[in-house]
Formats: sequence, structure tokens, C-alpha cells
Amino acid sequence: MTPPHLPWTRDTVSAALPTDDARSWLDEALTDAAQASPTWELRFAAAGRHCGNDHADAVRALLLVEATSGIDTLNRLYQHGSAAERRAVLRALPALVEGPHAVHLVEDALRSNDTRLIAAAVGPYAAAHLDPHAWRHAVLKCLFTGVPLDAVANLPQRAAGDGELARMLTDYAAERTAAGREVPDDLGRVLTLTGEEPKEL
Repeated sequence: MTPPHLPWTRDTVSAALPTDDARSWLDEALTDAAQASPTWELRFAAAGRHCGNDHADAVRALLLVEATSGIDTLNRLYQHGSAAERRAVLRALPALVEGPHAVHLVEDALRSNDTRLIAAAVGPYAAAHLDPHAWRHAVLKCLFTGVPLDAVANLPQRAAGDGELARMLTDYAAERTAAGREVPDDLGRVLTLTGEEPKEL
């Protein structure tokens, strides 16, 4: 069964792994996590080495859910983890944290310039729990850093009728134009979602 808001299942991740050794390692790691074995957090850190970097985010997120990680564990793994480990924490938040108790992790990721970390930060948890001011700035951060706005969960719903977001987008476009810089294509799309018509951006 897929935990809420996780786009992967154990079966789909296992099937995507490149070797039988990787699949065996995943089975053992998930068992360790379910049993709260002292080794599961070491396996969380080692996921890329055993399963490949392309699959590490999914493997780590599954481990976090299997371990039913609480906010203290998520805080620790995020604060002491690599960028890849932080991405997994962010992606697992909707399945593990009810309410806004982990918003500070999203806000921390949004202060970085790591585009993959930013993309992970603007997923379903941010859509549900970032306040309007912080969410608008997250959208601007995506535009500024080149993160495609398709990464922003529930963008049409949250942008709809948001006049302040429209103002911020228009101001940003004007600044780019005045500086002779290109306006991101995504800006016109999200501006339309707010109900405003783009005007030669």
C-alpha cells in the first residue's frame, strides 16, 4: 500500500532497482526500519551507495515511512544529512507529519540555492502548510532559481485569485525586463492562474 502523498511503493521501487543485491538490501533495510533497529538510520544514509543515486530519494522516503519517523527523528536526519538525505525528509513529510510542525524544514530548504532541494520543498506538505506570504515567496524562489513550477504542488488551487501573488509576479517581470534579462516562461502561466492576464512579459 502506498502511504499518503508518497509517489512510490515498495514494489515499484524494488522493481526499478538495477540488481538483485540492491533489492535484497532494500528488503533488509525496510525490515530494520520497521523494527526500529539501531542500524536503520545508517542504511538511510547509505541508500545511494547500495541502490544507486537515481533511486536513493525513493528508498530513503520509504525507510522514513516504514520507521514511522517522528518530528525529532526528521529534524535530526535533516539537520545532519546531505542534500540528498534532506530531499528525502522533505518528500516524506506529507506521509509523516500532520499539521505545520515541520514547516521550518521547508523554510530552511527554500533558503538554499540547491534546485533539487527547492523542488522537494514545494511539494504537497508546503502546499498544505506554508502560509500565503511564505508560499508566494516559494513560487518566486522557483522562478528565480529556474525550478520548473510543475514542482509546486497544488499550484492552480493556491494561485487562484491571489492578487498579491499577481503583483509580486508583475513586479518581478518588470525588474527582469528593466535589467535586460529574460522573463521565465513559467511566470506568465502562473500569472494567468491568479486571474491576471500577462501583458507582454
